[in-house]
Amino acid sequence: MAAVPGVRRSELADALRACRTAFVGVGLMSCMINLLYLTGSIFMLEVYDRVLPSRSIPTLVGLIIIASFLYAAQGVLDMIRNRILGRIGTALDEALNKRVFDTVVRLPLLIGSRNEGLQPLRDLDNVRSFLGGMGPSAFFDLPWLPLYLAICFAFHVMIGVTALVGAIILVGLTVVTEFMSRQPAKDAMGLAAQRNDLAASSRRNAEVMVSMGMTSRMNQRWSEANEKYLVGNQRASDVAGGLGAVAKVLRMMLQSAVLAVGAYLVIHQEATAGIIIAGSILSARALAPVDLAIAHWKSFVAARQSWQRLTRLLEQMPAQTMPTQLQAPTSRLSVEGVAMVPPGDQRLIVQDITFALAAGNGLGVIGPSGSGKSSLIRALVGVWQPVRGKVRLDGAALDQWSSDMLGRHIGYLPQDVELFGGTIAQNISRFDPEATSDGIIAAAKEAGVHEMIIKMREGYNTQVGEQGGALSAGQAQRVALARALYGNPFLIVLDEPNSNLDTEGDEALTRAIRAARERGAIVVVVAHRPIGVEAVDQILVLRDGRMQAFGPKEQVLAQVLQPRVTPPAPIKVVSEGGVAKS
Repeated sequence: MAAVPGVRRSELADALRACRTAFVGVGLMSCMINLLYLTGSIFMLEVYDRVLPSRSIPTLVGLIIIASFLYAAQGVLDMIRNRILGRIGTALDEALNKRVFDTVVRLPLLIGSRNEGLQPLRDLDNVRSFLGGMGPSAFFDLPWLPLYLAICFAFHVMIGVTALVGAIILVGLTVVTEFMSRQPAKDAMGLAAQRNDLAASSRRNAEVMVSMGMTSRMNQRWSEANEKYLVGNQRASDVAGGLGAVAKVLRMMLQSAVLAVGAYLVIHQEATAGIIIAGSILSARALAPVDLAIAHWKSFVAARQSWQRLTRLLEQMPAQTMPTQLQAPTSRLSVEGVAMVPPGDQRLIVQDITFALAAGNGLGVIGPSGSGKSSLIRALVGVWQPVRGKVRLDGAALDQWSSDMLGRHIGYLPQDVELFGGTIAQNISRFDPEATSDGIIAAAKEAGVHEMIIKMREGYNTQVGEQGGALSAGQAQRVALARALYGNPFLIVLDEPNSNLDTEGDEALTRAIRAARERGAIVVVVAHRPIGVEAVDQILVLRDGRMQAFGPKEQVLAQVLQPRVTPPAPIKVVSEGGVAKS
């Protein structure tokens, strides 16, 4: 199919289009399989019309041999067709799984927490599972229904009419199934996502739930969510299962009706006995794909909805293009009139921030809670995109870099530290497969965490556990600091890096900031405690999302920390001699 000018084709459709050769093969095999399905009807026709009247055993043996060979060929072709369909699903997954995973990662940065979590990955699984199941086979067999009906008409018009009426009824039932199952299946999918999100959040906050006596209440919420899901899922299953049962009963009734019509024709000597059986088998076979399609309609509807969601998602989040690779930044960070809006929100939380830092500068960002400090540094590292203004490294805006290339020049320690399952060495090296031991140890030493690591039982090979659960909060924060320093990045951004540190950790943090500045890096630190800004030379004060002050540390701190309330005048006391004393 030729592409329409100006219309962007779906990535999913393109991935399936790449498998068109396999689909052509499946179509040809479906042709052969459906022709071979005639084996049973022809065999019964020959037995009743030739073998029984002639009583010829050699003819019967010959028919059995031929039928056995054809049945075997049909089974082999059916097996190959199913395997090809399964591999089409696998090929689709291989073509898109990285793109879908990328959208899962990027989606919260664009629309905030109001996203579907891991739903895109589940959608891809639904599409792949459907392609590898029996559903597509039914749709490939449906176009052959007219062939079977034509053969029924060739036997006799009345047999053909009976089969045609049955086909019309079942096709109508398929249309009814489509309309009745669409909304229940959609509702069940949404309820399943809500239930899964509740389970995941409860698992992450298990300590809070147990320690604060929230387990029973959260259990009740889970029960309510699960009950809604079960009701919705049962409604979808009832619709699909009920219509499937009706279709099966109608198909059996049709088979009996064809037998009755055949018997009537034989009584009136308008057909042979073999036509009775052959017509019954053919009519049943003609409607078998319709029956199979109805039975798998629930999975078809789920796959179609998943396909539509994935198509919309991939269109909204196109693949990132690889820009021209720029030289590593070495001299300057500039922030030009930056204004920030949280993903999925419309409220400005950072407005008109402008400043510049040179290589070797250290900036401390201070201000009350909610003043926009964390939002600003998310813009500095390229996590959030400003709605106005630009953040530049050596004059190049951050959006001129690919995220992978930009990440090599940035070290980031977020406020909420979370490590990945793996070893300490892997987490420090950012899971770089080409990381060297020297580079990992150098980052650990710069962060002052090398001695702590080698005292562990397995040293750098210690498993940190899921979300870093095997380490204390302070240990995890220090390992995350080493991760931020790995590779000697030019821009290092630390959001409250000492929130979980003891005195030893604070001293190591100060040494790390000074060492990074001495080698020419720019360090930005968000802090609530004075120890956090001890090693910087510049201070930025934020209040209500606006820049209140910026400049050399001593000058700004003197301005910000000066008393705001005029001290009371000395109280004058009059002595007995009439002399005023203060």
